Amino acid sequence: MRIEPTPQQEAYRQTAADFAARSVRAGAGELDATGRFPAALVDEAAGLGLLGVTVPRDDGGGGRDTVAYALALEAVATASAAVAMILAVHNSLVADVVARFGSDDQRRAWLRRLASGRSLGASALAEPNAVAGAGADACGVAAVRDGEHYVLCGRTAWVANAGAAELFVVFATSEAGGERGRANTFLVPGDAPGLQRAAAPDALGARGLDCREVVFRDVRLGGDALLGAPGEGRRVRDWALDGVRVATGALAVGVGQAAFDEALAYASRTQADGASLGRQQSVRSTLADTATDLDAARLLVLRAAAARDQQERCTLEASMAKLAAAEAARQAAERTMQLQAAAGYERGSTAERLLRDARAADIYHGTSTVQRLTLAAELLGEASGLRE
Repeated sequence: MRIEPTPQQEAYRQTAADFAARSVRAGAGELDATGRFPAALVDEAAGLGLLGVTVPRDDGGGGRDTVAYALALEAVATASAAVAMILAVHNSLVADVVARFGSDDQRRAWLRRLASGRSLGASALAEPNAVAGAGADACGVAAVRDGEHYVLCGRTAWVANAGAAELFVVFATSEAGGERGRANTFLVPGDAPGLQRAAAPDALGARGLDCREVVFRDVRLGGDALLGAPGEGRRVRDWALDGVRVATGALAVGVGQAAFDEALAYASRTQADGASLGRQQSVRSTLADTATDLDAARLLVLRAAAARDQQERCTLEASMAKLAAAEAARQAAERTMQLQAAAGYERGSTAERLLRDARAADIYHGTSTVQRLTLAAELLGEASGLRE
């Protein structure tokens, strides 16, 4: 059996790869050093159809499948994990969620804006077991029913794209009356009264995401802000997390591939004695292991992407892919730094940046520990009970 992308998927991957080579790669170091949100690159990506990738064409999106989306994200991530993560959050946690669960009015109001890049999206969705002991729904935002309205109070941290976002997808639980514990998901415009964006923390890796703490101070929303049916918040959240974990897996493979390319180039250089590191057996073994790990992770990501298109839920495939890809990326980055020794350990080197970005890919949207817990629950048949 031969596994390869279709001509359409490959053409789209090439579009993303050309964008990465032409516009992203040269400035990746500066983006990492400054941590400034790359608005111009996001605008260019929008013009290339990298926002709203899987949103139906009738709604202004690209109408592409998740395999093409994953291939494109990997290509962008080989140049910059931050740019790829901005796209992943916008697509998987906002545009796709509105397309899947939005009412006709919500789709008309937002999808063309999101797909064209006129509006950027951010998300404050809870991650199951993201903090040990915190519980599956520790999102920090409470929604109180007030007649036909909802009032949101609380705060969420590390919200990527928050500084530039015009739309937030927010997961909130109720703490009042007979609705206590009930979960809903809301569409909250960035200019909603009471929504405040606090100073961005200084992130270690994937710098430039414009992560903010988002505070909700009595944000009053009409019933038309509800995304999905009343009480359907956990279903919306879990579906969104499946998608973004496929995307983050693809991103991690891209980071790992970039690290491997660095190692391969370094090992091929002629040393002072006329030989190359690549002639050493230990180096050759390391290169072989890294290439194998990355290819295995890539295949798992593509399997998860295909499952995303074919199944209502792809939790097992997505978590497995995210786990394997994050681990492979971290190993590739660590091996590259080890190979380059002092040159790789230097602040500002490509190897140093890739190691920090690989750790970000591991942590975002559920750490490897969380993925293992999720996989165990799926394999033991406990997942449905845990989600409830």
